[in-house]
Amino acid sequence: MCLAIPGKIIRWINHDPTFAKAEVEFAGVCRQVHMACVPDASVGQYVIVHAGIAICVLDEREANRTLADFATLTEVNDEISG
Repeated sequence: MCLAIPGKIIRWINHDPTFAKAEVEFAGVCRQVHMACVPDASVGQYVIVHAGIAICVLDEREANRTLADFATLTEVNDEISG
């Protein structure tokens, strides 16, 4: 199964069209992400990231909803695992 996660753009590192990179934050953890698919994304916006590549921009409301759903799934899994 493949999973893509929303993350918030903290800062651009490189705007090169082919090798664009930004620092993206995921629940307090920052990672460098390849940004060539979303070259017009801005600091503060959310992107969906799969395998280290930002594949689309996501509005903040939808990003927060998705992250809340992930948190709920984690809680349910913890209860089941016991």
